[in-house]
Amino acid sequence: MISKQEQAEFLAEAMPYIKKYNDKILVIKYGGNAMINEELKTSVMRDLVLLQLVGIKVVLVHGGGPEISEMLKRVGIESRFVNGLRYTDAETAEIVRMVLAGKINKALVDRLESCGGKAVGLSGIDGHMLGCEKESEELGFVGKIVDVDIRIIEDCLKSGYIPVVSTVGYDNFGNVYNINADTAASVIAGALQAESMILMTDIRGLLEDKNDEKSLIKKVYVSDIPSLVKQGIILIPFVQVSEVPSLIRDGIISGGMIPKIECCKEAIRRGVKKVFITDGRVNHSILMELLSEEGMGTMFVNGD
Repeated sequence: MISKQEQAEFLAEAMPYIKKYNDKILVIKYGGNAMINEELKTSVMRDLVLLQLVGIKVVLVHGGGPEISEMLKRVGIESRFVNGLRYTDAETAEIVRMVLAGKINKALVDRLESCGGKAVGLSGIDGHMLGCEKESEELGFVGKIVDVDIRIIEDCLKSGYIPVVSTVGYDNFGNVYNINADTAASVIAGALQAESMILMTDIRGLLEDKNDEKSLIKKVYVSDIPSLVKQGIILIPFVQVSEVPSLIRDGIISGGMIPKIECCKEAIRRGVKKVFITDGRVNHSILMELLSEEGMGTMFVNGD
């Protein structure tokens, strides 16, 4: 149980960060255990409402892999993955739309409203937000985003709502696409020129030893390493983004973490100032990441 003094100390420490993020856009990619565990789900929704109440413009982008897999199993379709992405034929794409844009999206909107927030559910098809083509024939109707229109999100933010975006896309031929939620979040965050993006996952962040959660790499520099870090004046576990291919070859980065890293790099290159991979298994991980000096996951950022 957190004491009142500890609560007050956290609020005092958080004040400059609240001021920094006031009226800025924060994109949250919501997934992993935080979407399944009911206690964590409520905790995340309350934290998002709190951020909205202190003047931060929150955009929630969600996937729903476990629930998609469960529904596919019910209808007798086997789930298959290629390099961490779900193979999606036309039938699977329709189930993805039903689960993501229907069941999960509306449940999240309801949860946010129940926690005292204002939210509206959207999909990448609404307002023709996320135009797609096939990522590859090998993946079927997995969408590569080729066009993004975030006007409907901006309209929701101006009206004081949290847009809750499910990651299904469209093309001009009536096809539905399953879009990797990390990818969609990075494209949306870039188009919005968001201050920060947070990817919630089921590990602490990027690890130097994937079997040791204490080996957290605190920062990944997408461009130059800051001079104070180069000189050893600031000591922090870090890597440069150019080292990522060798980390993949060595198996340190593997599976679903590979597209996550690529999305973090892409978001920074699209103009997002900071991107975090944070542990969604921990209560209030979003608040600890944004509103404290130490943070808790891996931060991607440009250098000097």
